[in-house]
Amino acid sequence: MSVSETAKQKFGVVAIVGAPNAGKSTFINSIIGEKISIVSSKIQTTRTRVRGVSIQGDTQIVFIDTPGIFKPNKKNNLERAIVYAAWESIEDVDQIIFLYDASKKINDETKALLERLAQQKNTPIILALNKIDKIDKARLLDLSKELNDLMDFDASFMISALKNDGISRVLEYLEKTLPEGPWHYPEDEISDMPMRLLSAEITREKIFESLYQELPYNITVETDAWENFDNGDIKISQTVYTSRDAHKKIILGKGGSNLKKIGMNARQDIEKILNQKTHLKLFVKVQENWMDNEDRFSLWGLSSKH
Repeated sequence: MSVSETAKQKFGVVAIVGAPNAGKSTFINSIIGEKISIVSSKIQTTRTRVRGVSIQGDTQIVFIDTPGIFKPNKKNNLERAIVYAAWESIEDVDQIIFLYDASKKINDETKALLERLAQQKNTPIILALNKIDKIDKARLLDLSKELNDLMDFDASFMISALKNDGISRVLEYLEKTLPEGPWHYPEDEISDMPMRLLSAEITREKIFESLYQELPYNITVETDAWENFDNGDIKISQTVYTSRDAHKKIILGKGGSNLKKIGMNARQDIEKILNQKTHLKLFVKVQENWMDNEDRFSLWGLSSKH
């Protein structure tokens, strides 16, 4: 690469922040074009910070998909760690995207979140009204004005992450406004999340998809073993942890039917990402109070000790 080409390069880190279920994971997956963050109709699905890498012209953008921000239970170590990770993610970034579900009304939690964001005085913050397909245009304009009255955003956009509508305009804006600097990642890298962790998160997503009406949040998935074979195949062993025996029975299903379906769906997604034949073996174990066990969620880079 020539010196002149290097001088043109731009690089920036952009944090995506918002309430649970605002559509942050769908947004980042749409930008990257691959699944790097799991998506579920359950709120608080994203538990860790996920970095996705996108190239727009001469600009390399690292997007951080943060956990949804909510008021944590002070006695719940995992909840406190999740919220702390979300706020920590916006430190030292170049820009922040506040993603807001346009179908929701502004409430006290929204105002508190914006007040906290306003403390980032040296970081440009843009508003992205998401799920615009769920609200009429007149209401959208009113909502945009209400939010801009609460906080002086540097720019505002109306998007549908699910339908990939309006996202190109956000990317064009970032390409113009991010600073010059060398790229930090190879051109073909789309995420820095370890595949052992991503594959476990995909399995957790499939559990939610299959059983979301019956199963609470207190499950986690860990990759125990990852074996590469000479023929290119991969064997992955994972354990699903839940806090109650009744939940284990739900996950397993009659004759293990639920677990087989979950494993098949997870394997298909993992194979698409790896482009390799994958053998996935799932186990289910009961571990009471795992949500208070630092060792369990430290694997995601989380800690309640701060």
